[in-house]
Order: sequence, then structure tokens, then C-alpha cells
Amino acid sequence: MSNKAARNLFIFGSLFFFVIFLGLTVDTMNQIDGRAPEVTKEVDAGKMVWQKYDCIGCHTILGNGSYFAPDMTKAVERKPDGYLKQFLMDPRGVKPTAAMPKLGITSQEADDLIAFLTWISKIDTNGWPPKPILAAAAGVGGQGQTRGQQIYQSQGCSNCHNINGIGGTSGPELTRVGANGKDVAWHVKHLKQPRSVVPNSAMPPYAAISDDDLKSLAAYLVTLK
Repeated sequence: MSNKAARNLFIFGSLFFFVIFLGLTVDTMNQIDGRAPEVTKEVDAGKMVWQKYDCIGCHTILGNGSYFAPDMTKAVERKPDGYLKQFLMDPRGVKPTAAMPKLGITSQEADDLIAFLTWISKIDTNGWPPKPILAAAAGVGGQGQTRGQQIYQSQGCSNCHNINGIGGTSGPELTRVGANGKDVAWHVKHLKQPRSVVPNSAMPPYAAISDDDLKSLAAYLVTLK
């Protein structure tokens, strides 16, 4: 190959691959714009709340921040909005042992912050952070579980509660909840309308669950002794 041919191959080859690279870049940016969650005024206000109270000083979000407190990237997927709002406004009123102090977050600020965290949760992070272990293994696909255990898992109870050290810690531990003397009827009432029996409860009502499923879940809870 002559020097001229080699030079032309290099020049036109470089131009060819540059055009391909440019096209792929434009296509990628167009796809990202289409997949990005909509930024509403509530989301924008929630970002301001996040900054106002220096949440990043204790929490991480999208890999940035401090590791003193839980990562908040997917927090809304694990906690109901009602719980989050009550906790944000008065952490130790919900959980007396909470390390987070009462910051003076208003009701509107809590709503905006939850809107921001909801927006963050919709970002594709390729499976990060990994989901916590939420229930003990009970065979492939839950084989060997009672109906109550299956409902416990399907309703995400272990997002907030733990049994034998497995699950969340934002709600009361349930390892020995059956030893408190409460019967199935009490637990059904508590599950349907938590504040009807525990006035300051941050637990959301589960009134949409069928009575049979509530009884099965309650029957499982009273066995935990």
C-alpha cells in the first residue's frame, strides 16, 4: 500500500468512525431524555429541602453522601409514603431509638422531599443499592411457607419489621410478637386500622387486604413466640 493510500485510509476511516460515534451519542442522548422521570415543581422543591437540611451529611443518594445513615436512593420503594412523612417530621415519635433528630421539617417540606425521593427512585441504577434480605429462606419460591408467611412477604412487612434479625428495623421487631397476649382479632383490627389500637402508629392501614388474608397473617403473627 502506498503512502497516499494509507493516508486516505486513515483520514476517511477516522471520519467514518467519528460519524458513527456522533450518531450513537445523539441516539443515546435522545433515549436518556425519553426515559428520564419528569421534574415537577414538587420534585424541585424537594431537592431544595434535601439541601436545606443537609440530608447528604448523613445519607447517601446515587452513591454520593455520607454513610452514617441509610442510603435513600430507593427509600420510597421500601417504606410507605405515610410512614416516611411521619418519620421525617418526628423520627423519634415514630421510633424512640431513631438516631435522626427532629429537624423541624414541615408537612409541606415532607411532601416535597418524598416527591424528590420518588423521582430519584425511578432512576435506573442497574440494581444498586442491592435489596436487603427481607425474609428467611423457606424453600425455592417460598415452598413450605404458611399462607400467613406468604402474605407477610408479599405485603412487604419485612421492609419495616424483622423476625430473628432478618428484615427492616424501622418498625418494631416481631420475633416474639405472639407472646404479648394479643389474639388474632386484635391483630386483624391493628392491620386494618393501626391507629384504632395504637394511636401514634406510623404503620399504614391494610384495609384493602381481604379478611381471609388478614386472618391468615394475624394467625401467623400470634405464633411468633
